[in-house]
Amino acid sequence: MTTQPARRMLLDTAALYFRAFHGVPDTVVAPGGEPVNAVRGLLDMIARLTTEFRPTEIVACWDDDWRPQWRVDLIPTYKTHRVAAEPATDADTAIETVPDLLSPQVPVIREVLAALGIPVVGAAHHEADDVIGTLASHSDIPVDVVTGDRDLFQLVDDSRDVRVIYTGRGMARLEILTDASLTAKTGVTPAQYADFAAMRGDASDGLPGVAGVGEKTAATLLAEFGDLDGIVAAAADPDVKLSASVRAKIVAAADYLLVAPKVVNVVRDLQLPAFDARIRPATPEQLADLERLDTRWGLGSSLTRAQEALAAREL
Repeated sequence: MTTQPARRMLLDTAALYFRAFHGVPDTVVAPGGEPVNAVRGLLDMIARLTTEFRPTEIVACWDDDWRPQWRVDLIPTYKTHRVAAEPATDADTAIETVPDLLSPQVPVIREVLAALGIPVVGAAHHEADDVIGTLASHSDIPVDVVTGDRDLFQLVDDSRDVRVIYTGRGMARLEILTDASLTAKTGVTPAQYADFAAMRGDASDGLPGVAGVGEKTAATLLAEFGDLDGIVAAAADPDVKLSASVRAKIVAAADYLLVAPKVVNVVRDLQLPAFDARIRPATPEQLADLERLDTRWGLGSSLTRAQEALAAREL
């Protein structure tokens, strides 16, 4: 068999199965009537991504903690709007609002991934973003990060052959982001992206940003002053040429800007469990598990496509 060029694919798993859930009708059900639209939609995504981008490894990165307390301590509004109406009293166990028809599918997704030989990797008190950041930053082979989360744009790095495959516009309109395409899209470099995101803010994550500073102004300031520290220093220096309006906005947001980068920057140095993400022929036990899961949940052609795509990439 011809040796395949090594490439690791990191899946932002929750982002993908949420997209699958909302993109595939909930009339797609198991023989027992339970919805499996997220399961089947995710399998179809894996088949498509594997066929198109030809990874030799796949890792399903997982949110062991979707809203880490240490991030909430820094910015209390962090993901507040996603907390269920009656959260647990302990902030560490705050419950995320997940559609009722999706929640029961998540354990099935984990089972199916395991049977396909795709390791699920998470870390206590951290999000999948942090797992992805660590694996992308320490990989000795090229990496594709698959996500709909713009925060992960900070990981793009041509020098290490790390790309982001962005699903934000849908699977039919995937964007492949490299250094040049990210700068063309946002006006900033990957190294500047976390500072850019902190200034811009993100309502979907409960990050307020700097009031009155949008993407264009943030990109302009970063082009002139390099990074957030440079911008804050410039706003504090009356001798630096800066419009009174922008200076006032930066100064007013000083407390927020002191902590926001710590929230937005992904962690890149987690201690993760050992795993083997190489795409390999399924064992008899895995095949038996897949047959059982297919019978129970009616995964049909979606599972078949995923198996065939992975088989075509076996080492």
